[in-house]
Amino acid sequence: MATVQVGLWVVVLLVLLAIAFDFMNGFHDAANSIATVVSTGVLKPAQAVAFAAFFNLLAIFVFHLSVAATVGKGIVQPGVVDVHVVFGALIGAITWNLVTWYYGIPSSSSHALIGGIVGAVMAKSGASALVAGGIWKTVAFIFVSPLLGFLLGSLMMVVVAWVCRRATPSRVDRWFRRLQLVSAGAYSLGHGGNDAQKTIGIIWMLLIATGHSATDAPPTWTIISCYAAIALGTMFGGWRIVKTMGQKITKLKPVGGFCAETGGALTLFLATGLGIPVSTTHTITGAIVGVGSVQRASAVRWGVAGNIVWAWIFTIPAAAFVAAIAYWVSLQIF
Repeated sequence: MATVQVGLWVVVLLVLLAIAFDFMNGFHDAANSIATVVSTGVLKPAQAVAFAAFFNLLAIFVFHLSVAATVGKGIVQPGVVDVHVVFGALIGAITWNLVTWYYGIPSSSSHALIGGIVGAVMAKSGASALVAGGIWKTVAFIFVSPLLGFLLGSLMMVVVAWVCRRATPSRVDRWFRRLQLVSAGAYSLGHGGNDAQKTIGIIWMLLIATGHSATDAPPTWTIISCYAAIALGTMFGGWRIVKTMGQKITKLKPVGGFCAETGGALTLFLATGLGIPVSTTHTITGAIVGVGSVQRASAVRWGVAGNIVWAWIFTIPAAAFVAAIAYWVSLQIF
């Protein structure tokens, strides 16, 4: 009886740690949803975070749990996950998020979590315990999502420029200040739908491994708590990263913000529908660069964009390394 009780407390603590990661995900990735709408002056920062948080939470009613299923059951072979693996994965992801947030680097919370899972699982059982299809699908979209965001963002910019070719600049600005509210809401909806499900997936993974959940669907309380946590995280924002995303890559006007957010939102909707955990950071960065490059290549600060890409490359191995260490430490703790 005592052993079961200790085990239950460990599960509760890990669930709380996962929800803390989810809150941090919202905090860390708030910039993805609101950087453009803040930088263009359409909304003040406090208004923007409340706006984004609302749509993060609204996503609970819009998207199926395809991404949660991928993370919960499609990355690691059945029977490998235990409390030590989950602890290592979460510590690896949280550590990398804190480092990149401190330095204002818009890295991927999503890939930090995937890297954490990979590192902890490999520390326990080696690479054979990973599901190759789930890993490669996630890794492929490290490149696909920003490229698709770039393509859709730049195409939107070209189409809008053609449609509005006879309108005066002041009239275009007025239109797109209103339309940017629609695009920002859509992007925040996609952000909540894809990112909250990753934490649902790892909690579900934990509950299946410890016998506290069936494999057909995660408990309802995990869904509600994860969507609420990411919305609250967004409410608190991440202003260091907002500055990088909204101003340092390229200077945006409302029309550019609309095109970037719309291109990014379409990419997120597609990936979430396919059950692929993608980086909202990668997606919106690609879309912003696409919009900037349509104006002129020199409008994009390629040095800043290059530093962001390096952060993307290091995210999975860095989080995996920390997760492997955390896995071994956890064996000594519980």
